[in-house]
Amino acid sequence: MNICVVGTGYVGLVTGAVFADLGNEVACVDNQKEKIAALQAGRMPIYEPGLEEMVAHNVADGRLTFTTDLTAAVRRSVIVFISVGTPPKEGGETDLAAVEEVARALGRAMERYTVVVNKSTVPVGTGDFVREVIERHQKRPVPFDVVSNPEFLREGSAIEDTLRPDRIVIGAPTQQVAMTLLELYAPLERPMIITDVPSAEMIKYASNAFLATKISFINAVANLCEASGADVTQVMKGMGLDARIGPAFLQAGLGYGGSCFPKDTDSLIHAASTFGYDFTLLKAVVDVNRERVAHFIDMIQKALGPLDDKTIAVLGLAFKPNTDDMRDARSLEVVSKLVGLGATVRAYDPVAMPNARKVLPASVVYCDSPHAAAQGADGLALVTEWNEFKFLNLERLRAEMRRPAVFDGRNLWEAERMRRVGFEYYSIGRKPALPSS
Repeated sequence: MNICVVGTGYVGLVTGAVFADLGNEVACVDNQKEKIAALQAGRMPIYEPGLEEMVAHNVADGRLTFTTDLTAAVRRSVIVFISVGTPPKEGGETDLAAVEEVARALGRAMERYTVVVNKSTVPVGTGDFVREVIERHQKRPVPFDVVSNPEFLREGSAIEDTLRPDRIVIGAPTQQVAMTLLELYAPLERPMIITDVPSAEMIKYASNAFLATKISFINAVANLCEASGADVTQVMKGMGLDARIGPAFLQAGLGYGGSCFPKDTDSLIHAASTFGYDFTLLKAVVDVNRERVAHFIDMIQKALGPLDDKTIAVLGLAFKPNTDDMRDARSLEVVSKLVGLGATVRAYDPVAMPNARKVLPASVVYCDSPHAAAQGADGLALVTEWNEFKFLNLERLRAEMRRPAVFDGRNLWEAERMRRVGFEYYSIGRKPALPSS
C-alpha cells in the first residue's frame, strides 16, 4: 500500500519505518525542514535501538522517503496516519492544535477516497473533531473515513513493540473501513480488536492510566514497607506471581515519567470532568507519583545532612533506559532539587547527556563514565536503571567516592551485596543496608 505518515517523532518515525519494512511505500512528512533534511541524510532525531539501521535499509530500497510536501504525499496515499504531538495544556487538557493543523491540510489536499488514521494519543471525541475539520476545509466533497489506531509502543523497545504488539486496536466507523487496516497489519499476525472509534480512543488512555495506577500503588506500598520494616521487592514478587496481578509495572522507585503516562493520566482526569465525572482514583495516582522525588531527596538529606557542601553523583538522566528522551524525566526534578539545596552535581548517562544539557541547571558537571561521576562524591543517586549500571565494578566505585553512600531510586542493586562491599545503601521500600562498624 501507499502510506503517508504525518509527524516524525517517536511514533511517526517508527511507524513509517516498520510499515516500509513490511513492503509498503511510505512517505513520512514533517513541517520542520531541518528535521527532514537530517532524516534524508540518515541522521535520526531520536535514539531508539535498531531504528537507524531499519530506516537506512528501507530508504536504500526506495520504500521509505522523507518530505515536507504533505499535499503530494497525501495524494499518492491510500492511508494517512496522523502521528503528531499532543502535549498537555494547563489543567491536563490535551492540546490538539497540531492534530487540527494536519486535519486542515488533509482537507485541502484530498482528491480521492482516503482513510485517515489517528495514531496520536487523543481524547475521546477526537475522531469526530478530525472529521469535522477535514470536511470544513475540503475544496469539494471528497469521501473519507476517520479511524482510531492507538499505539502502545514503549521507548527503548519501540520497533519490537510495533512488530510484535500485544494487540492491535482498530476503531472504525464501519467493518469495510476496518478491513483496510486489517489488511495493512495482517503480515504481523498479531491479535486484533475492532471497535467503534470512541472505544479505541478510550482503550489507549485507560491502558496507560491503569499502568500508572500499578506504579503508584506499589510506590505507596513501598512507603508503608519503609515504615514497617517490610521489603517491597519481596512484596512485589509475592504479588506478581498472582496471575490476576502480574509483575509488570510493579517496580517501586521514583515513579513514572516520560511523554505518555503523566500527560495521559492528566488528560483522562480532564476528559472525565468534561463528562461530569470526578476521577478521584486517578487523582490519587497522580498525587502519589508527584511526591516520589521529594521522598527520595528527603532520604538523601537524612543520611548526608545539609547538602550545601556535598558532591552528589547522579547516574541516569533519561526518563527510562534505552532512550535519550528527557520529557518528564525524574532526573529533571532530582537534579534541580539537589542543585537548589546547594549540592554540586556530577552526572552521567549513556546517551541522554546532549539533551540533558538543554534542560538541566547550568551548574551540572557532565562526566564521561559512572566512575568519573563518582570521583570524590559524598553520595551517589541512581535515577535511571540503565543495564550497564547493574554490572559496575562496585569495589572500584566505593574506592572512588569520598563517602560511599548510595541512594538507589530504582532498586537496581541487591542490598546485602552493597553492604558487604562497604556501601551505606539506601533504596526504595527497603531497610537501609549499612556496613558493619
